[in-house]
Amino acid sequence: MDEKKEKRDDLPEVYVDDLLIAIKYFTDEHEAHLQLIDPHVCVACEKPCVFFCPVGAYQAQEDGHIIIAFQSCIECGSCRLMCPYSNVNWKYPRGGFGVAYKFG
Repeated sequence: MDEKKEKRDDLPEVYVDDLLIAIKYFTDEHEAHLQLIDPHVCVACEKPCVFFCPVGAYQAQEDGHIIIAFQSCIECGSCRLMCPYSNVNWKYPRGGFGVAYKFG
């Protein structure tokens, strides 16, 4: 068991911000690939999307509504899985748009 611990200690530290900076975005400003099905549903929600989105694409407004910055979406799908009301319409961006990962 100590051998496994030693191997974990040898792994490099990874910072999410360092990985996110390596992403290249090709934003489709004419067709959003990420939308709320019914924006009014979010008003009464506890808004887990704000906390689970790794890039902070979801922002809660003072009136309880959510604004999505789909331009910064890394297409991980966390929002559609974590929405308790299945209120996220998520699809892959049109061909030629979306994110391009440089290192994997």
